[in-house]
Amino acid sequence: MTRSEQAALASAAVGVVVTALKFSAYWLTGSLALYSDALESIINVVAAVCAFLALRVAARPADEEHPYGHHKAEYFSAVIEGALVIVAAVLILREASHGILDPKPLDAPALGLAINGVATAINAVWAFALFRQGRALRSPALIADARHIVADVVTSGGVLIGVGLVYATGTLVLDPVVAGLVALNILWSGWTMVRDSVNGLMDQAASPEMITRIRALISTHGEGALEAHDVRTRHAGSATFIDFHLVVPGEMTVKESHAICDRLEDAIETEIEGAVVVIHVEPGDKAKARGVPVI
Repeated sequence: MTRSEQAALASAAVGVVVTALKFSAYWLTGSLALYSDALESIINVVAAVCAFLALRVAARPADEEHPYGHHKAEYFSAVIEGALVIVAAVLILREASHGILDPKPLDAPALGLAINGVATAINAVWAFALFRQGRALRSPALIADARHIVADVVTSGGVLIGVGLVYATGTLVLDPVVAGLVALNILWSGWTMVRDSVNGLMDQAASPEMITRIRALISTHGEGALEAHDVRTRHAGSATFIDFHLVVPGEMTVKESHAICDRLEDAIETEIEGAVVVIHVEPGDKAKARGVPVI
């Protein structure tokens, strides 16, 4: 089992604990705001399971039907998670609208707030750890899961404040209003996840910073070549596909040009984790002024 898969399973386990705590707070109080918070945590668990399954698929080696591997499976997981978040937001908005029309008093609000506070603290710690893990492993599925948990932490903070105000002031309508505000925030979070994942499915290029690093590596380690041009990149899960044209002197042998390509591939794949490099060799008369000069 990979580190990404272990992190996804751990996220599901943490989600189960947090969901149980939040539903306990809801059952104690009858608060719609706490209900909205608990419902979002259920989505966290489902999303973590989806992430685990996607990571299992993404880890499969390339085969005849998928010669470039299965890396994009992680983006499908993130799209599913975003869609689930949007569904949860719609359900919460429905309950909040009913609550605004017929607000109800809360039971045991102090105890419910304390339990929800513990669950929120657990989520905050785990979100920080999962973000670090997701970025280190360059996993869209883990990063999407972490973002959702961060959104959960933010909305939980708002819920705690809102329910606290209901408890302190006795203004019952604040409870469903807070639930509605939570739902709108969740809706935005779900849209963001879907948008970012679709960008990945559309072969989004590497960041400008990474492209600058790649061009510098080509320039530094391409000794013997003249230049490189048409440098292209695309992300697919934890993999970054990089291809470019390498211009060499026309009299250079195939063996010599191949040695330069091997050196460049080793340098780029060492510096750029998950890099998959393809180099097309061209003779000297194919050089372009906009290419990357080799030092």
